Amino acid sequence: MTSAVENELLTRVGPGTPMGNFMRQFWVPAIMSSELVPDAAPTRLMILGEKLIAFRDTHGNVGIFDHRCPHRCASLFFARNEEGGLRCAYHGWKFDATGQCTDMPNVPPRLEFSAKVKAKAYPAVERGGLIYIYMGDRKTLPPLPEIEPTLCPADDTMVICRQRECNWLQAMEGDLDTSHFGFLHGGLVEAADLDPATMDRFQVKYRAPEYYVKETEWGTMYAAHRPAEADETYYRFAQFVLPFWTLYPNGALTHNIAGNIWVPMDDSHTMVFNVGWKQRVAPLAYFKDGAPIPGLERRAEYLPNTNDWFGRWRSAVNQDNDYMIDRDIQRDKSFTGISGVTHQDMAVTESMGDIVDRTMEHLAVSDRMIMITRQRLLDAVTAYAKDGTLPAMLDRPAVARYARGGDAIAPKSQDWLEVYDQNMSRAEGPLGKANAAE
Repeated sequence: MTSAVENELLTRVGPGTPMGNFMRQFWVPAIMSSELVPDAAPTRLMILGEKLIAFRDTHGNVGIFDHRCPHRCASLFFARNEEGGLRCAYHGWKFDATGQCTDMPNVPPRLEFSAKVKAKAYPAVERGGLIYIYMGDRKTLPPLPEIEPTLCPADDTMVICRQRECNWLQAMEGDLDTSHFGFLHGGLVEAADLDPATMDRFQVKYRAPEYYVKETEWGTMYAAHRPAEADETYYRFAQFVLPFWTLYPNGALTHNIAGNIWVPMDDSHTMVFNVGWKQRVAPLAYFKDGAPIPGLERRAEYLPNTNDWFGRWRSAVNQDNDYMIDRDIQRDKSFTGISGVTHQDMAVTESMGDIVDRTMEHLAVSDRMIMITRQRLLDAVTAYAKDGTLPAMLDRPAVARYARGGDAIAPKSQDWLEVYDQNMSRAEGPLGKANAAE
């Protein structure tokens, strides 16, 4: 059982908290590149409990820094984005994308000291349709993460944002819990109803898998295993990559290049970046007649974005309307009565409350990946708080290229790690077959 003290350590991410300090040592995805337009109005961001503003200047440079003007602390959300920088609406002080003050028009020229004033800015880098920021205190910045879905060419990368109204950890743990597919998403589906070509049929034929779980250089991994055909085993592999990445099974391991990034906005809001290789985005599971399984087919619907701190990428299907649950459909067509995998996941994780009280849990063998991942996080955060020790993969990010989620079928006699290695040796993707661990 996770204790109350451990739960606090795992879930609180604001400035000065152990988890918040740890996460700030990594590059943090902040916003999609497409959301910032040159000379457009600044955008409010909430990341790790900090209120920030983001903008793109005239020349395409991205600036992300504390929303308070260093002069009198008025919010730079109201600033003018003009001619290579933000000009505060209060007294006209101007700041470039690095946060450096470049103009003090209300101060006599002989007394101005713009060279000595700088907004609290975070280094920002763009790659694959995402903008990352570094919020830590290292003088030498770590390399960017090398998680496979984020290394695809920008034009060939799918990036989708969704806000989750709960703590980052309980939202993320849904990706580490494979047995829920046979209930939350496919609870009324029988294996005989599914296309015989899909491996998904084994998930509903055997709804209680067994597990292999281990720690890795990049975090943790599991393989849920079930019987397949005679003398074969069906595997579902998934990965957790420090500090908040998941690579989930959504197709064959040889070509499933997709993952989620669970970025804490604050203790009770999470921005999820879903990233995948466009060429191999797996379809939904289908019945034999080609129709999608009821409950899986609904696509994301968003409320209009607003300018408040939590105003971006909010689902129109949410806790205020009970996720549009239909009790009639729930009786005989859909296990939940909620349409859409994302909405089903939202309903269960947000229903736990802002931060779930993990002292009330009764964990089972099906939760082994969750248990080991929590301990991996606790160990990493504690080590950093004690003496500044950080995971080696932070400075050797290439090891995480070998992390991928996906399905595979192999002979019963074959070791599960050998199955993983064999499938990865045949892996397809924009990185080719060079994505081997160091």
